[in-house]
Amino acid sequence: MNRKYTDISLWKNVTKTQWNDWKWQNANRITILEELEQVVDMTKEESEGVKANLKKLKMAITPYYAALMDPDNHNCPIRSQAIPTIHENNISKYDHIDPLHELKDSPVKGLTHRYPDRVLMLISNKCFMYCRHCTRRRFSGQDDNNIDFNTIKKSITYIENNTEIRDVLLSGGDALCVTDKHLEYILENLRQIKHVEIIRLGTRAPVVMPQRITQELCDMLKKFHPLWLNTHFNHPKELTDEAIKACNTIVDAGIPIGNQSVLLKNINDCPYIMKTLVQKLVKNRIRPYYIYQCDLSEGIEHFRTSVTAGIEIIEMLRGHTSGFAIPSFVVDAPGGGGKIPINPQYLISQSTDKIILRNFEGAVYSYTEPKDKSHKCQNCGLCKKYKQSYHGIEKLYQNEHICITPSNTPREKRRAKNLIYSESNF
Repeated sequence: MNRKYTDISLWKNVTKTQWNDWKWQNANRITILEELEQVVDMTKEESEGVKANLKKLKMAITPYYAALMDPDNHNCPIRSQAIPTIHENNISKYDHIDPLHELKDSPVKGLTHRYPDRVLMLISNKCFMYCRHCTRRRFSGQDDNNIDFNTIKKSITYIENNTEIRDVLLSGGDALCVTDKHLEYILENLRQIKHVEIIRLGTRAPVVMPQRITQELCDMLKKFHPLWLNTHFNHPKELTDEAIKACNTIVDAGIPIGNQSVLLKNINDCPYIMKTLVQKLVKNRIRPYYIYQCDLSEGIEHFRTSVTAGIEIIEMLRGHTSGFAIPSFVVDAPGGGGKIPINPQYLISQSTDKIILRNFEGAVYSYTEPKDKSHKCQNCGLCKKYKQSYHGIEKLYQNEHICITPSNTPREKRRAKNLIYSESNF
């Protein structure tokens, strides 16, 4: 049910100019129960949830996003993402305040360096709307502010001093919660670092406040190409005319958009909902990039589905829609393991001569391997370039190691003791 803002008594006197001004939208976010009760018919569970959870993670819902809620449907996929429930008080023994161990991979405050060539740089702990499935709730929405310039400068200095970093993701919170001037300052400083090739922006503004995507913003961003933007549509109902217009403005500025959905129970854990979403995204020049399995963050277990549900979705997409409309289904591994792709199994069997495959219809095929299976590097020169930075499995392929094992296993500890003992007796 897509209502117009004039239907909502809370904003009945607002002008169209005000409604389309992102600063007005930001200033008039719903943050207390009394305001929310004027917009939707609240359940007891929702009312108790709002009261109980405002201290844990702020509630903030833009008037625009609130206008997309079905006021009478308590299972509306829009309101389920925005309104706290009492379930957020249920903390599983497997939940963690920092499930992805971002803090352990943080060399300076506000920066996560997990992968060799890219970093996550947090520039705001504020969001236009605080999604109830937020994985970074330890940080986002705690004081609703932007990161101070001294912290920003330390992050930029770290990036400047580490020449392997070629890709910087600006996020938070929401990277577009800062002013155009503030964002321009950060982009200018990053663009002065020669080894930074790509800058990405992480924002949900096109989804929850498309008014933020102004022509002035995009004209400023165009100065810092190559620039990419990642956003977060979870349900087809979020792809409104206003959201599509905002995304068109971004893409027309030469900024590709990738979408990162989170798999959410009773919201989008249906293959047909997800198929509709990805096809509408592609139709509007937005690349379906990831579907994330919900993280083990505190208080969001009620949003989590089984991993099998995600595999089923990919199974129903592969072959049934365009290949570039199929996102990668990933588990962002607890403990800082990074994104691990999870896919249906299409390789049934393999021998030295053949592999047996199945396709999306369930038909089975054989593929004959070549007689000469040897492989030799073509002396492209890149091997030497990267030789000093081999990581993980690369070391096995390059014959630097014959095995890779965890360093803290009982056997490795025994080996270390045995080495000390044998050397002392040598």
